[in-house]
Amino acid sequence: MKSEGGHATVPVDLRLYGLLDVGVCGGDADHLARMAAEAAAGGCTLLQYREKTISNARETVARLRRIHAALQGTGVPLLMNDRIDLALAAGVEGVHLGQEDLHPADAKRLLPRGAIVGLTVKNAAQADELYRLPVDYACIGGVFSTTSKDNPDPPVGLDGLNRIVFRARLARGAGLPVGAIAGIDRSNAAATIGAGADGIALISALFGTGRDVEARARDLRGVIDGALAARGSA
Repeated sequence: MKSEGGHATVPVDLRLYGLLDVGVCGGDADHLARMAAEAAAGGCTLLQYREKTISNARETVARLRRIHAALQGTGVPLLMNDRIDLALAAGVEGVHLGQEDLHPADAKRLLPRGAIVGLTVKNAAQADELYRLPVDYACIGGVFSTTSKDNPDPPVGLDGLNRIVFRARLARGAGLPVGAIAGIDRSNAAATIGAGADGIALISALFGTGRDVEARARDLRGVIDGALAARGSA
């Protein structure tokens, strides 16, 4: 598939994007794998493993492999946050990169053909750069304040999200999925979709308690699909 900017892209369904953050979910591999499987069963469309401070790469790869095994047969891709080497070692479907991580073009060169590369976009200027970046989706944030991640930048809010989505569309056309992250839960999910996001990325609202993940995912997926239908994007 080619984007309007000429980049070969991998189709990505961003509707319900769950982030298994070790800082929120803990580091027990079996627990993480169980939550991942429950999220997929409830309608999660994409999952990411995030561990910002990695002290033992072998243990991280073991967790990734355990989560990945739990997702086999679900059709839900698993991405690694930041670390391409660990994504390759564990055999997951791709990576999510920040603005200070390896350049997406280098990530695409190192990863197998068909691997997913996503990118965090924080402002309109970064959205403008998407025309020349070989990424498969962009995730805008933070939209609202959150305790799940230390973010020095102020939240962009729904108006800011709408402006950045507009610039992303100008840069890469409607074919690039654009998600939203930070502080999103059931109370503001529909409004976030209404502001232009193709999906939402969640940590605490999905995995925060470690319980009832499948039911939470199913409920959130219903809200998202309803909001997309109301916007005419279902």
